[in-house]
Amino acid sequence: MHTLNIDVAIIGAGTAGLAAYRAAKAHGKSAVLIEGGPYGTTCARVGCMPSKLLIAAAEAAHHAGHAAMFGVHVDGPVRIDGREVMARVRGERDRFVGFVLRGVESIPPQDRLRGYARFIDNTTLQVDEHTLIQAQRVVIATGSSPAIPAPFRAFGDRLIVNDDVFSWETLPQSVAVFGPGVIGLELGQALSRLGVKVRVFGVGGAVGPLSDPAIRDYARQALSADFYLDPDAKILEMDKDGEQARIRYLNLDGEEVEERFDYVLAATGRAPNVKGLGLENTSLQLDARGVPVFDPETLLCVGAPVFIAGDANNILPLLHEAADEGKTAGDNAARYPDVQPGLRRSSIAVVFSDPQMMMVGRRFADLPPGGFVTGEVSFEDQGRSRVMGINKGLLHVYADAATGRFLGAEMIGPRAENLAHLLAWSHQQGLTIAQMLEMPFYHPVIEEGLRTALRDAAARLQG
Repeated sequence: MHTLNIDVAIIGAGTAGLAAYRAAKAHGKSAVLIEGGPYGTTCARVGCMPSKLLIAAAEAAHHAGHAAMFGVHVDGPVRIDGREVMARVRGERDRFVGFVLRGVESIPPQDRLRGYARFIDNTTLQVDEHTLIQAQRVVIATGSSPAIPAPFRAFGDRLIVNDDVFSWETLPQSVAVFGPGVIGLELGQALSRLGVKVRVFGVGGAVGPLSDPAIRDYARQALSADFYLDPDAKILEMDKDGEQARIRYLNLDGEEVEERFDYVLAATGRAPNVKGLGLENTSLQLDARGVPVFDPETLLCVGAPVFIAGDANNILPLLHEAADEGKTAGDNAARYPDVQPGLRRSSIAVVFSDPQMMMVGRRFADLPPGGFVTGEVSFEDQGRSRVMGINKGLLHVYADAATGRFLGAEMIGPRAENLAHLLAWSHQQGLTIAQMLEMPFYHPVIEEGLRTALRDAAARLQG
């Protein structure tokens, strides 16, 4: 057993871990990056990038099949080659992973340690059976994994998670998706547009991350026109039947239906990867899920000089948040006990469905009742949206009733990913609705729809 004395030990070489390592080294501290699984971030391997590759193929098929509205006619039906689709997804995915791997390989070999780490005490780690690390501080950046409810095990080898989709050689004939969250909606719609029979089932009526009832209802109707979506499904029975999954359920009309699927995709959330870390051997305070209790500003855990960053803490499991949190954890681990709050940008979330969804700042569900006004715009008659034939959508902007300050927004509609950035920047700068309306708007652009919503909010503030 080799013994290593180090200032900062970082468990996990994903987005948060790499950022923590760079931050600790920038402070002149010795650091080691420990990774037991494959190098390459969740985003590059099985998350953001491969899913967008699949969505890009789906959008190409959709646009080709809907060109007639512009007087542009494609001879014959659109032909989708599943093997070619998945070959590009895997090939480009591997390129993105390669970029990450080259970054990891640039780290000095003595600062990289392969194996799975386990706490022996607060700051002592054992890595497999080969290395004992005596650290001054530790950063947990172990990411998350798909959470699969126990009843789904009835599907046997027909059950998959999003990680599995990007290893397919070709497209299947049919897929049932459980969980109309970000992953379920993005992959479900993409597969549907690529010719796969898709059914998306949810519980409780949720659609993506939306919390505004009006926006959520609009989203449900808009997406249901493209593929089968039941956000509050009544599942009667599910099991494996031969080489297929069998699901018996009540459809949207209340009729009993039994269908078989090649695969069942469980998109039912993700859980922090903290099992197996030996946290019970430390004095860390753990919550009901077994995750260390921590300060969300400094990321310092309660009970020991340990920090937790990225998807492992499950605050905001997004790449840009993981990078920020990794830097905060690395900075504070390096200068402990002089810990300081890290950068917290205005929250921004995007769902790459069609229409897209976005949320910025405070969610509708978190706003004080009676303390805000809502500005609204429908994109159904918005000029540029109609020109492009993408005129489906609804945007709500929220403003403080007393000060007029912009509080947040929720939306489903065209180019939501772009509008989200404008609104996030406005929110982070603390602008009022009046100040936002002083900004330039070109014509004709989709952003003019945002101006309409802001004008509506301004009128309500004056009323």
